[in-house]
Amino acid sequence: MKTAFLLRAAGAMLCLSTSALAHAQASASPAGDVWSQADAKARSIVSQLTLDEKVEQLLNTAPAIQRLNIPAYNWWTESLHGAIGAVPTTNFPEPIGLAATFDAPLVKQVATVISTEVQALHTLGRRTGHLGRIGTGLDTWSPNINIFRDPRWGRGQETYGEDPFLTARIGVAFITGMQGDNPDLPDVVATPKHYAVHSGPEPSRHTDNIFPSLHDLEDTYLPAFRAAIVEGKAGSIMCAYNRVDGEPACGSPMLLNDYLRDAWGFRGYVVSDCDAVVDIYDHHKYAPDAATGVAVALRRGVDSECNNAATGGKQGLGDRYKESLSKGHISVADIDTALVRLFSARLRNGDLPGLSARKPNTTPVETIGTPQHQALALETAEKSLVLLKNDGILPLKPGTRIALAGPLADATRVLRGNYSSSRSAPPISVAEGLQQAMPGAAVTLIPFSPSITDGDPVPGTALRTPEGKPGLRAEYYNATGKDRYQAKPALVRTEESLVSRAAEFRQVATDHKVVWTGYLVAPEAGLYRLALTGVKGEVSLNGRPVVSAADYSRWAEPLKLTDVRMTKGERYAIRLQGESGVSAAPAIFWKRVTDDLDRDLAAGARDADVIVAVVGLTSDLEGEEMPVKIEGFDGGDRTTLDLPADQRAFLEKAKATGKPLVVVAMNGSAIDLSWAKDNASAILEAWYPGQSGGRAVGNILSGKTDPGGRLPLTFYRSVADLPPFADYGMKGRTYRYFAGAPVYRFGDGLSYTRFTYSAPVVEPVGGSTENGITVRTRITNSGVRAGDDVAQLYITPPRFDGAPKIALRGFQRVSLKPGESRDLLFTLSPRDLSFVTMAGERALLPGAYTLSVGSGQPGGDAPVQQAPLIISKKVTLPR
Repeated sequence: MKTAFLLRAAGAMLCLSTSALAHAQASASPAGDVWSQADAKARSIVSQLTLDEKVEQLLNTAPAIQRLNIPAYNWWTESLHGAIGAVPTTNFPEPIGLAATFDAPLVKQVATVISTEVQALHTLGRRTGHLGRIGTGLDTWSPNINIFRDPRWGRGQETYGEDPFLTARIGVAFITGMQGDNPDLPDVVATPKHYAVHSGPEPSRHTDNIFPSLHDLEDTYLPAFRAAIVEGKAGSIMCAYNRVDGEPACGSPMLLNDYLRDAWGFRGYVVSDCDAVVDIYDHHKYAPDAATGVAVALRRGVDSECNNAATGGKQGLGDRYKESLSKGHISVADIDTALVRLFSARLRNGDLPGLSARKPNTTPVETIGTPQHQALALETAEKSLVLLKNDGILPLKPGTRIALAGPLADATRVLRGNYSSSRSAPPISVAEGLQQAMPGAAVTLIPFSPSITDGDPVPGTALRTPEGKPGLRAEYYNATGKDRYQAKPALVRTEESLVSRAAEFRQVATDHKVVWTGYLVAPEAGLYRLALTGVKGEVSLNGRPVVSAADYSRWAEPLKLTDVRMTKGERYAIRLQGESGVSAAPAIFWKRVTDDLDRDLAAGARDADVIVAVVGLTSDLEGEEMPVKIEGFDGGDRTTLDLPADQRAFLEKAKATGKPLVVVAMNGSAIDLSWAKDNASAILEAWYPGQSGGRAVGNILSGKTDPGGRLPLTFYRSVADLPPFADYGMKGRTYRYFAGAPVYRFGDGLSYTRFTYSAPVVEPVGGSTENGITVRTRITNSGVRAGDDVAQLYITPPRFDGAPKIALRGFQRVSLKPGESRDLLFTLSPRDLSFVTMAGERALLPGAYTLSVGSGQPGGDAPVQQAPLIISKKVTLPR
């Protein structure tokens, strides 16, 4: 990639021929139609491309076209709960935690901040000449709006929970925050995923063939996607790996045409999940060969193919399309249709100049990680936490003597969750957060025994350069060929930790290696577990390796931890090497552990007033298609709802001390909390709460902040209570169809204060219920301190075949001072009042309904008021 070319491309107008410009102007619709203008200019660009240039633009790694001053573009950009790129970005709670806020306006704020940082990363790519890398585009493959139908799915943490209505509302908020006020000229193009009927199991996702009932398709799996397109105006969508009714999701006329473009009026572009097009011929065997497989995808609506081999630099992937063209499977017009959509998006988001209404996207790099963004990360983490039980032990009183224990008490990696940048603001563990929130309390940290959750990045405070200064020396060498590098480094820097900052500097080539040298210094003596990822080399003492790696680790590969007894202040020599293109980020992981937990727990709890136990999972155990197969976990999914065995044993020992026990759970999916519900004094669900998660936990436990989060999931007792994981039928799943008794219900959550509601007043819109209704109620904080509540509106429909027990149809998060009241208004559209028949027909169905408004579902301990509703005639709604 030529530096001079990139400088020109950053500010230059497209070099279109006179005839092409005339064609574009003649083809344009009236000036107000931005889409038509962009499409016309895109057609002009496409008309000037050779066939070889065209087919390469169909892939996620679209190369530069220098003769037209079109820079390289990588469509792969991730920002599920924080932008992922070359510099530290703001890390918000995992999406399941965002959903737990039940606060759509807040999620829109979060998405707006993430969008700003995505735009700033694009600016950085232009400044450094590194456009074409992952994380430099002005689109993003977010949000994940699949329905978390089964708690075993490892990627459920990426979603907004189990309910289609909540998912739709939070999803639309995220999309509108990401794209900005004008979806025709988006700041960043949002890409809801994975369309559709996709939620595990992970190990079989490339071959699964799912036959959802007509009822479940319309009732559960498509509503959030419809809202994302029709209401959120998402400019893109990602199709899934699996088949639906025998057709690959990335080759399904029903999904990509009947619903998406015809029923929902989608005008944007479709991107495949990575290697989903390859799956069409390699795994589904739906097509006999590659040329036929790409034809299926292209002709049925996939515009951009994400191909992992392209990401790895493989050449010639466009040849499959040329072969398909030569065999008559596709036409040049098919290729051009896809490319017009793609170039139109790049014009409308400001990556390419040429639209008078679209200013170039030049968001300053300095807008990344601002104090305002950091403050929002803390606020969001606080609002995501769910207090599930409290016998009065919380909030903790000033001066409380706290024994802090559990494998995640001082952990930092767990905070980030999956699909997050390895570089963000310094993470705050619960140990640090509790000390910050309660400086007058005596907090004793009790190390845990070796566990499957172990492993946090070694902080820069424990690293020294060869000269003894903080950090590590990093030497960057540019490649001269395969496995060959220049003799002298292109750049030598002191980095604050084991990180590569190659993407921030123009003088470092795309292909390069980094050599880090320095020392690891233990802050205190003890037994540590060490591991290396994404690097080759060793950490040694007196010339003898204590931990080493001969080969680069794979993405998501479990840590290979080595026990090392370290001496305080002793220097352990570091010499490690990383290379561009390695999937795993470079890191030294460690964890200080104990070899006698019983002894340390007894000693630490002896003088304590309370034990705070931080337990749970990590996204190194549950996540996307992971090479993990240990007790309780398989390929990224879970096989049980139990906490790991060592954690269950620890909680029983902590209870046996006789001290009050506060359980803080960190996890991305529902876990069995039945033992804690029966034995703990308090339970706080913390999810994977982001960079400021530990401070948020400290603020909640100390009472500095009132807990107001609510569960976006049903917490079951056992997988034995559920249908088989691979069964996509909704009967027996989620709060809408589960017939058993859950441990905690969807919508559950407590506050440190109390709320009451007035009886709801229901009024039809325009005098007819069939036009929709408004529901009014008054909420009052009847307690003695300020706090948050989530007002939840549910509908109980009349009994019919396929009817859910109950369904959420409205929610508002409210903050009130003691004694304060507020009038709340819910407006329900006909679609909000509708339900789905077994034939898949969505309609207003005649009968008697019950509306419930309050702090949770009716029938529990939450304060709820009810009102009747009658629908007198059937009204069928469009799909």
